[in-house]
Amino acid sequence: MRSAGLDLVKWTAIVTMVADHLRYLWPAADGLFIVGRLAFPLFCLAIAVNVGRSPAGSLFTRGNLRYLGWMLAFAVLSEGPYRWLDPATQTLSVIPTLTLGLLVAWGVRHPQLPARLIGLGALLIATLFGAQVMYGLPGVLLPAAWLMARNRGSAAWLLPCLLAVAGNLTNSWLFGHLTAPFTLLTLAAATLAIPIGSRLLRCDHRPMPVVGKWGYLFYPLHLLAIKGLQGLL
Repeated sequence: MRSAGLDLVKWTAIVTMVADHLRYLWPAADGLFIVGRLAFPLFCLAIAVNVGRSPAGSLFTRGNLRYLGWMLAFAVLSEGPYRWLDPATQTLSVIPTLTLGLLVAWGVRHPQLPARLIGLGALLIATLFGAQVMYGLPGVLLPAAWLMARNRGSAAWLLPCLLAVAGNLTNSWLFGHLTAPFTLLTLAAATLAIPIGSRLLRCDHRPMPVVGKWGYLFYPLHLLAIKGLQGLL
């Protein structure tokens, strides 16, 4: 069943992601980086909700395989635009992180051995290639942490907050300037993304425009659009 709250989460993630990437047009707009810290945890929440919708034990369904296929396809398609926009980057785009996070969340959700092995394999990849994975191992764990928090509640919400913070500390500048006001504001935004996402998800009282399959295509296209605008400014 369509969830207006989930669409609101996705729209908020998209808007804050675009705001963050607008720094490539206006490098002096540092505050956009802080706003952008909401995007990744919200995308992870969307994954957790989708994983939680499938009954435990029903891993190899057409819907799940199609979901993984879309993620893998756009992980490949997005890498060129991502590196064209930011040639100095040391990491892959965010989609491989989300894809590995999906596999780990499957391992948490589904009790059968293949699901556990898939999840462990994703964790191993994130551990071995953490320097190339955006947000590192904490980012890969975040969708599963969201899933656990939604199922258990209470103190379990602390885990996604900690992982959202830890994922941002894979940024070498932030890690090297822990007490700088900019770092503190960034980490505060990452932490607040968790309760904000939880609240947005409950906003089912009014219809929202649907974020459908076009959401996958939006990621590489908006990177290309920003790169194109760079040449005009």
